Parts: sequence; C-alpha cells; structure tokens
Amino acid sequence: MTDTSAKTSETPSFETAFEQLQSTVKRLESGELNLEQALKSFEEGVKLTRLCQEHLSAAEQRIEILTTATNGKIESQPFQPNKV
Repeated sequence: MTDTSAKTSETPSFETAFEQLQSTVKRLESGELNLEQALKSFEEGVKLTRLCQEHLSAAEQRIEILTTATNGKIESQPFQPNKV
C-alpha cells in the first residue's frame, strides 16, 4: 500500500468529519464535561474543523464553471468565488 492510499483510508470523508464535529460541539455545549474532557473535545473540534476546511478547499479547487462561448462551444473556467 502506498502512502497516498494509506492516508486516504485513514482520513475520514467530509461528511464523517462534519458529523463528528457536530457531535463534539453538542458535547461541549451540554456543559456536562469536566475541564479536561472539555479541553480534549475542543482540541478534537479544532482538528475536525481543519479537516473539514481542507476537504472544502479541495472541492472548491475542483469546481469549474461551464460557460458557452460566443461560437457555441462549451468552455470551462476555474471557479472564482468573488466573480459568482
């Protein structure tokens, strides 16, 4: 197994990471955790937030806007969020 496939199999999908993040936030908001548990949950939440952001950044880079040129052909352009 290559390093890339090992990393892929260990990295949760965006959906999984987001669900875990939501669960972590609920635990923190419950107010039932002691200080140590709250700190561990906070650290986990930060890691999950970064992972979700990485997934979103990667997806954004893959988005292309298809436009029809004046000659009728379809052209692809890189996604530019400020121009949408």
